[in-house]
Amino acid sequence: MIKKKYYTWQDIERMCVQLVNDMYKDKWQPDYIVGLTRGGNVPATIISNMTNIPADTLQVNFRDNGLYTESNCWMAEDAYGYGVKPTEGYFDSVTGSIAEKRKKILIVDDINDSGKTFDWIVTDWQSSCAPGDIAWKEIWGNSVRFAVLTENLSSNFELVNYYADTVNKAEEDVWLVYPWEDVGKYGR
Repeated sequence: MIKKKYYTWQDIERMCVQLVNDMYKDKWQPDYIVGLTRGGNVPATIISNMTNIPADTLQVNFRDNGLYTESNCWMAEDAYGYGVKPTEGYFDSVTGSIAEKRKKILIVDDINDSGKTFDWIVTDWQSSCAPGDIAWKEIWGNSVRFAVLTENLSSNFELVNYYADTVNKAEEDVWLVYPWEDVGKYGR
């Protein structure tokens, strides 16, 4: 039987406070927050309410062997700098000629489990807005950051900037149960 780890609403609140405090320690503040449906919507909304930073959603879901994604090119353009393309394929980080037009975006999910969800976003955004441009190496971690409540240390995605708890599913298989998932079953 698989081990389960249950989080309470108090845990979630504490974890969201930690994520916000870590951002403030970095002196980094997003222009908006993106909650990934389903698991990222709740913490993104809590962080949005705590910081008074607007929130949006993006559907990227590979759970239960499904593939439900929506590409939001406008978010990629915000991160890149409103579709402005540098003449040499790279921006001047000293003058900020392109960087100053970039929006800072915090992408939030409940867990970075395998990394597949965040990998999909990186690939989708890069291919929909200035594909192949080396400026994306600067965007990930600067203009766009990733936050999760729980970081799986064995995940293939290594660009998570903020997390409040860790597990290592390669060492111990554990099923995480967040309070919004433990609400019972509803009949029709």
